Amino acid sequence: MSSPDDRPERVRLAVDFEFASRTWWDEGGQDLWDGITEGFDESSIVLDTSVAESWLAEARKIEGWDDGHEFAPHPIAVRQVEEDDEDY
Repeated sequence: MSSPDDRPERVRLAVDFEFASRTWWDEGGQDLWDGITEGFDESSIVLDTSVAESWLAEARKIEGWDDGHEFAPHPIAVRQVEEDDEDY
């Protein structure tokens, strides 16, 4: 049996609703997001850090990733997940 310390690090990927550009979503970002959320209408998902990093590497390749403002530079935000978070 594994202990809580053996759990992989996790992060939350979340749609940043302050990101105003539609380019990333229209150029393939929507399909990429739907793929990781399995097509459900989710605005966030908790993933192992390694999976999130791989997904983000692909997301950055899509035109429009950097089209946001300083306060919302990308369409998807990365947030730390605390152990007491119900999605951990």
